Amino acid sequence: MKTLTCRQLGGSCEEPMHGKTADEVIKAQDRHLKDAIKSGDTTHEQAHKEMKDRWKHPKRSVDWYSSTKSAFAELPEDD
Repeated sequence: MKTLTCRQLGGSCEEPMHGKTADEVIKAQDRHLKDAIKSGDTTHEQAHKEMKDRWKHPKRSVDWYSSTKSAFAELPEDD
């Protein structure tokens, strides 16, 4: 299990996202952003918009995804 924060993934807070794979962590952040916005947390709106917009631009989305996977791979396993 490894951990990246919302901020490390492009968000606005230090909420930890845990997963065995980078994909699990990315999905956790997606849920986190959606839940934060549903609860009225406006600080996550920009990150959510950027996440949605990123996937409209294949090069940008591939670059972000590759960068995130590399950052995840370099992390030590959680204790």
